[in-house]
Amino acid sequence: MARAAEAAGATVRAASRATGFDWTDRSTWERALRGADAAYLAHPVDVGAPGTAEAVGELARMAVGLGVRRLVLLSARGEDRALPTEEALRASGAEWTVVRAAWFAQNFSEGPLADELRRGELVFPAGEVAEPFVDVRDIAEVVVAAVGDGERYAGRTLTVTGPRLLTWREAVAEIAAATGRTLTYRPVPAHDYGEALVGFGVPAEEAAFLTGLFGTLLDGRNAHLEDGVRQVLGREPRDFSAFVAEEAAAGVWKA
Repeated sequence: MARAAEAAGATVRAASRATGFDWTDRSTWERALRGADAAYLAHPVDVGAPGTAEAVGELARMAVGLGVRRLVLLSARGEDRALPTEEALRASGAEWTVVRAAWFAQNFSEGPLADELRRGELVFPAGEVAEPFVDVRDIAEVVVAAVGDGERYAGRTLTVTGPRLLTWREAVAEIAAATGRTLTYRPVPAHDYGEALVGFGVPAEEAAFLTGLFGTLLDGRNAHLEDGVRQVLGREPRDFSAFVAEEAAAGVWKA
C-alpha cells in the first residue's frame, strides 16, 4: 500500500508496530494521524474481530478531530461481523470510503499457507468452494485512488475481486503446474482446522474467531465476481495465474 501511494506521488507515513503504532494502544494513534490529510485503515487480525468496531470508531473520531479529512477502510466481502466496523467509520464524521476485498492471492505466498505448500500439502477448511482471489496490488491501487480522489469515491463502498473463480484445489493445481512440484490440497472441517491452529500456537480465542470466520466466508456466498477494480482503475484485475508465475519464478514455494 505504501509503495503504491508513493508511486502515485503521495507523501506516506507508515503506521505499524514497526513504527510504534499499535491498534490496542490508543496513546500511539495521535502521532500517526497528526498532520495527515487522509488515512488508510487495515486491522491486523480482521475487520470483524472483537473490539475492532470500537477501535476503528474511536480512531476515526480522533482523526477527524486532528483534521484528517478522508478515511479509507479495508473490509471483507460477505462478512456480517464486519458491518459494525464499517458503520463506525461512517458515523465518525469523516469523508469515508470502504473497500471490500476478496481473499488475497498473496495468502498463498505468505504465512501459514505458503509454509504448507512448501511442505507439499495445503490443508484448509475451504471444501470445494470457489473464490475470485484478488491480487493485493490491485487492492492497493484502488485504495490509493480512493484516498487521492475523495470527491469521486466519498461515501462509496467498493468491492474488489480477481477476474475469475477458482477453488482452493484449482489454485493449488496452478501453483503445482508453475513450480513443477507435486502439491495436494486436503479440505478439512473448520473445527479440525481450529484445533490445528491452537497446536501451532495461535491463541485459542483467535483460533475460535478464525474458525467461525472461515465457516461463514467459505459457505459459497462469495463465489461471484465484482467489478470494483474495473470501475476504479479502468482495467481488468490481475489474474491469479500471473501472480503464480511471478511467485514461482521468485522461488517462493521451493521445498
